[in-house]
Amino acid sequence: MKEFNFKAILQKEGWKENICILTDENGLILSIEKASAKKKTFNYAIPGIQNAHSHAFQYAMAGLAELHSTKTLNNDFWSWRTAMYNLALTISPDDLESIAAMLYKEMLRNGYTHVAEFHYLHHDISGNPYENPSENGQRLIAAAKKTGIKITLIPIFYQKGGFNKDPEKKQKRFISQSFEMYNELFEQTKKSARFYSNANVGVGIHSMRAVCTRDIIKTCNFKDDNTPLHIHVSEQLKEIEDCKAFLGLRPVEWLGEHISLDENFHLVHATHINEKEINQIINSGANVVLCPSTEANLGDGIFPLKKFFSKKGRWSIGTDSHVSLNPMEEIRLLDYGQRLISHNRNTFGNSSSGNSGTIALSNSFFNGKKAMGADVVNHFEIGKPMDALVISETHPLIAQTSIKNLSNTVVYSSDINMYEGTLVDGNWIIKNGCHTSKLIDEQFNATMKKLKVR
Repeated sequence: MKEFNFKAILQKEGWKENICILTDENGLILSIEKASAKKKTFNYAIPGIQNAHSHAFQYAMAGLAELHSTKTLNNDFWSWRTAMYNLALTISPDDLESIAAMLYKEMLRNGYTHVAEFHYLHHDISGNPYENPSENGQRLIAAAKKTGIKITLIPIFYQKGGFNKDPEKKQKRFISQSFEMYNELFEQTKKSARFYSNANVGVGIHSMRAVCTRDIIKTCNFKDDNTPLHIHVSEQLKEIEDCKAFLGLRPVEWLGEHISLDENFHLVHATHINEKEINQIINSGANVVLCPSTEANLGDGIFPLKKFFSKKGRWSIGTDSHVSLNPMEEIRLLDYGQRLISHNRNTFGNSSSGNSGTIALSNSFFNGKKAMGADVVNHFEIGKPMDALVISETHPLIAQTSIKNLSNTVVYSSDINMYEGTLVDGNWIIKNGCHTSKLIDEQFNATMKKLKVR
């Protein structure tokens, strides 16, 4: 049994001061009570951050897509994608494991305790399936286990090179030619997840353009009721125009009319959605997953969050291509984008609360948990794991901040220097900025030197 005594913990109803949390040998919370007057309390705890969208291998090229061609002005998502494909063709299973382990370690340093891995690097470099179809998925789970982060592995159904187009040669590592092939991959992935107690599996469709509509419907219908399903939608204007030309509808429109969307669907990006699509998402109970730092980096556009949130739309955050691993930066970018287009500083406030920091943290947490296939009723609750980002009471801003302003200070003014560490299942995985393993760095450095991508 372990005992944690905090100056305050953040619950959905706000900060609770002087709290003692007891956990069992598995890191599950046994009790949450007022600390006795004799107990000294330390630091502040917010729930572990949920990273609802990750492409682990892309961490190897973070920051490397900024050497822009002077011969063309067409430096956009599609030119970036070509660079990403080139990287994908070089990575072995060992490389993937070392890259993912370094990434997950850095996520933990920044307060993420659970990641949804949107995984489509399935085959070997020649495009042939491994003997174990989930070879690379198993390596991602191994990386998560090595670092201590929780993982929801989402093997992705990737079939086409575009609407009614054969796959490109550079996409050969991604492809499942049929629903049957994807189903086999999914079942093997579930077997791989059994080797790590903090791993589970979701269903994934790359995008409307990457899978034929018949198989999209099959995939959406075959998943279990409570299994999360993730899909890229409406990230790019070209994608929407191509969808309209081929199917006669915008991507979210088509999904809303042909799929029984519900709270277990997670629509990634959804950058360019109209009023009808906003209502379709909200009325169905579906969620959106927003990745502001990547969406900004790629020049995707700005999601209409203010309108979406005013209608009680549900959203979570992800780091996608990992140009940033700071969850507070994701929330800030999300908010500031809305301020820039609305000329109003109140994005998250509602009729009952104007505490933007608390509202943003709570929404990203609860909907992030849903993206992982988990349901919770509070940030910290009896019977659930003790996963937390611990905020240092000695940081100058924190030390001088009242409880009233604490959430906003953390969200709008923090960086990694404000953090005492990260707890997963009641264990300090990160303490004072350091992970318990040094081998992760060594393996990553060796991989980068071998790949020569940086």
